[in-house]
Amino acid sequence: MIIRKTTPTDLLVVLAIYAKAREFMSENGNPTQWKDYYPPAEMIENDIADRHGYVCENEGEVVAVFYYNIENDATYEYIEGAWQNDANYGVVHRIAVKQGSKGIGGVCLNWAFEQCGNLKIDTHEDNIPMRRLLDKLGFVYCGKIRVLEGTEERIAFQKTREEMKMKSKIQESTTDRL
Repeated sequence: MIIRKTTPTDLLVVLAIYAKAREFMSENGNPTQWKDYYPPAEMIENDIADRHGYVCENEGEVVAVFYYNIENDATYEYIEGAWQNDANYGVVHRIAVKQGSKGIGGVCLNWAFEQCGNLKIDTHEDNIPMRRLLDKLGFVYCGKIRVLEGTEERIAFQKTREEMKMKSKIQESTTDRL
């Protein structure tokens, strides 16, 4: 697997992956998160121009797309709850995986985490597959945020190296007792 910056020649494939992701979400109890238009082509083009768009390739085929950057995301400034820390962090947005590509979402999120060691992400409450993936990868639920474009709430998660070290020590302690 190769994760690389998205290029203009990837645009049609990326848009097709997003279209299928919208269908999947709609068919699986999450019809409102991305609706019929999100993300628009202009947003993906901006991600490419800003060099924050990424794709994951498997044997030369693009199988996933996502936004990644180390930034202070304005959407995350206010949270009903609490972030795990106030340190610099990376964000992942708009992650979508080509249908039939198992485990690729985890590959992308693990890659992003390895880049920064402190990663924040949000999703729609009805996005059960994403929530399961975040739980499986060790993300911690932190609270609710509101998207800047409106009043819609999203649930927010964070994963930190410190949290992962602590979980590892707890596991070692539990294993030593057995």
